[in-house]
Amino acid sequence: MYRAFLIKYGEIAIKGKNRHLFEDALVRQIRYALNPLEGKFEVIKQQGRIFVEAKNEDFDYEETVAALQTVFGIVGICPAVLVEDQGFDQLAEDIIHYLDETYADKHMTFKVEARRARKNYPKTSPEINMDLGERILNAFPDMSVDVHHPDVTLYVEIREQINFYSEIIPGPGGMPVGTNGRAMLLLSGGIDSPVAGYMIAKRGVAIDATYFHAPPYTSERAKQKVVDLARIISKYTGPIRLHIVNFTDCQLNIYEKCPHEELTIIMRRYMMEIAEHFANENGDLGLITGESIGQVASQTMHSLMATNEVCNLPVYRPLIGFDKQEIITVSEKIGAYETSILPFEDCCTIFVAKHPVTKPRLQNIHNSEKKLVGNMEELVKTAIETTEVILVEPEE
Repeated sequence: MYRAFLIKYGEIAIKGKNRHLFEDALVRQIRYALNPLEGKFEVIKQQGRIFVEAKNEDFDYEETVAALQTVFGIVGICPAVLVEDQGFDQLAEDIIHYLDETYADKHMTFKVEARRARKNYPKTSPEINMDLGERILNAFPDMSVDVHHPDVTLYVEIREQINFYSEIIPGPGGMPVGTNGRAMLLLSGGIDSPVAGYMIAKRGVAIDATYFHAPPYTSERAKQKVVDLARIISKYTGPIRLHIVNFTDCQLNIYEKCPHEELTIIMRRYMMEIAEHFANENGDLGLITGESIGQVASQTMHSLMATNEVCNLPVYRPLIGFDKQEIITVSEKIGAYETSILPFEDCCTIFVAKHPVTKPRLQNIHNSEKKLVGNMEELVKTAIETTEVILVEPEE
């Protein structure tokens, strides 16, 4: 029966004169999400509504809903029936047929909520509610009306083409990707950074990513794990340009010349500088990290301040107030958790001090970094020049 979906959106509706730009972006993202599916779909924008209509009957309903649930900006997916206006009697028959097929058990309460957007329709919205309710009660004596807490609400919209539905499947919410610029995600093989990328993308930000690889201390499996994580979140963010930086020589130089309790902070500072270099090349408007206050030594307030000092671009930390379980919950929801916990170490976990400083002083960090003057600039330059860039897209 279902060959169409009414797409509900939230914040877009209050965008005033710019609303059409956000609607157009949402339509583009919906088309992108549906493109890999076998069925043919038409995405239609009309009078403040977006419809997705399957053009062939054998489309996969569950697969289609799952694809739509990856599109930021959608707050509700309503499997709808679209009918031409052939008079109220025919509409009532269509709705009775719909209810009969949709709900096997008729022992339930219901309410009709009609909206007459086409004002030349011969019945007002309250009249449609009452008259349809009467027809439904006559057809199904086991059903009863409850206007306050019904088991089922039947929504009817009277437009040039009439649509009705009774189910609203939750969407991911947020804003369409690309409506709020682009930012660079520092992506590791852990749990946190993929979640951070997902959450920033949910606010309409397109994502690039930088991963720091340290062969032979980290394996090709560790690198592949990060590519797999980028592919998982690309279902929500769209294609991701992933920059894979060979960071080994930089890390070894820091490890040999700097106090070990400061290793993590100094390495992190250089990572931020390199990521910012690529962000500037790509026209990104900020950096994104998965840091949460106090989770590890490099994420204390003092450590974050020391890291921020090297950045000219703003640093966005969407997980800053989350505890670990809250992050894990989102990771599981987006399908990244099982990949994130695979036992392949990234470069951050190889060169870890036994007793890292938790309250670094900037002057001490500056003094330690002076020991790197000379060949560090050349090592960073080489790391940038030898960076591998791959375009990661969702699996089809």
